[in-house]
Amino acid sequence: MPQHNIPPIFNQDSEILILGSFPSVKSREGEFFYDHPQNRFWRVLSAVCADTLPQSHEEKKAFLLRHRIALWDVLASCEITGSSDSSIKKAIPNDLSIILNSAHIKAIYCNGATSFRHYELLSKEATGREAVKLPSTSPANASFSLEKLISKWKVIKEDL
Repeated sequence: MPQHNIPPIFNQDSEILILGSFPSVKSREGEFFYDHPQNRFWRVLSAVCADTLPQSHEEKKAFLLRHRIALWDVLASCEITGSSDSSIKKAIPNDLSIILNSAHIKAIYCNGATSFRHYELLSKEATGREAVKLPSTSPANASFSLEKLISKWKVIKEDL
């Protein structure tokens, strides 16, 4: 069963937490969030934050911290076929208190329906916090153009 191999990104100044479901094969191989070049996460965030698109892992980490964004995934491990969220079984949640007890998180956002569903089922009771479901930045979410994603994701600026 694949294990989550990417540590959370946050510091004590983080104000919002964005949660994915579980890292894709490419992200697990690269040991960094949204590492597949076709995923639109970094393009969406850079547009929402009106900042330059970060390229390297270090630039991406600095970008998140500069904008007071914490980033992790709901799941610590699961059975998954490739990178298909719809194939997730035997899900085990990450301990989100690692972030929530260290930072002043005002809001939690889930990147896509799978992340939101697993948060609701496995983490909401432990955190005692509501989460907001945002449309997935995955290229599999073809019904959302980059412009439409940016429009929907702008809601996070209200909490920064």
